[in-house]
Order: sequence, then structure tokens, then C-alpha cells
Amino acid sequence: MSRVVFLLEEYSMKVLLEGLLPRLFPSLKFLCVPHEGKQDLEKSIPRKLRAWREPGVRFCVIRDNDGGDCLALKKRLVSLCRDEGREDVLVRIACQEVEAWYLGAPDALADAFGREPLRHLGAKARFRDPDEVDQPAAALAELVPEFQKVSGARALARVLTRQNRSRSFQVLMSGLDSLAEPLRGPQSGT
Repeated sequence: MSRVVFLLEEYSMKVLLEGLLPRLFPSLKFLCVPHEGKQDLEKSIPRKLRAWREPGVRFCVIRDNDGGDCLALKKRLVSLCRDEGREDVLVRIACQEVEAWYLGAPDALADAFGREPLRHLGAKARFRDPDEVDQPAAALAELVPEFQKVSGARALARVLTRQNRSRSFQVLMSGLDSLAEPLRGPQSGT
């Protein structure tokens, strides 16, 4: 079985995935490669795809949207991968920021930060569609003043589940299901 290499916009995404993936995809072998922001990631994609020599490796690129046009951004990133002859790279966009995924899981937020009122976050109009929240990181900092990107990612990685109202999180999970399936190998009988 080969593995998935995640090319990530920032370190906090690495922390999140390294805690979350072993729970949700226990047989998936992976490596997270964080970058120092969007520009660093986009400059790195062609170099990494061209130079990586590991047989059977699959790639997944994850980047925040930050208020941009999600479809145009994804198209540009897919084009970067295709320019290197890679048609099979999974590209996923966190709309608007990865923190929207946290806002989409009020129970996980309540559990991670010990704040029961967060369980009712989805009842507030502003948070019904977490992918539409303007500046989710700032909104999260208002709700949980002690929230920090890395420690927050670590805490939420322990409690996030597939139950999430963020459409971009659901699309990531679906993409990872399809990416992980051929890497699982033969399954034992039931």
C-alpha cells in the first residue's frame, strides 16, 4: 500500500490532519507537508509533483479560500497539477478558512473548549452555513477568546467527526474516501 502526501497551506492544517486522519482513516498512510502560506504552497506544487519519486504516491492539496472565488481557485490549482502531468491530484478548498470546519461542528467545539453554549451555535443565523461565515478564524476567536490556530487544531483533531455542517469539510471527507479506497488494498473477509 502506498500513501497520500498532503500539500498544505499552513502548519495548523498539518496538526489538524495528523490528529484527525488516524481516527477517521485508520489504515491510511500519509505525510503532511505544510507550507508558509498560499504563495509558498502554489510555488511549491509544481516542484514537489515533478521531483517526488515515490511509486504509487497520491497527492492532496488543501488551501483556504479566504474570500476568493472557490471554483476559480480550484481550477487554478488543478491546472498547476495538470501542467506537471498529474491528473490524479485531489484539490480541496476550505471555504473560507479551515476554521469554518470547526464552526460546522458545534459539539466538537464544545467538547474541545469545555463551553456548553457552543453546542447551540448552529441555531444562530450567522453560523448556520459555516462556509459562508466571513473570516471564520476571527469569528471563532470571538466565541473562544483563547483560541489559537495550532493548539485549536490539535484540540479539535481529537474530537472532530464526520458530522459537520461545513460543505467544504464534507467534500474533503468524500474526496479522501475515494483517494483512500485504492490504497487500502484487499480487505479481509467479514
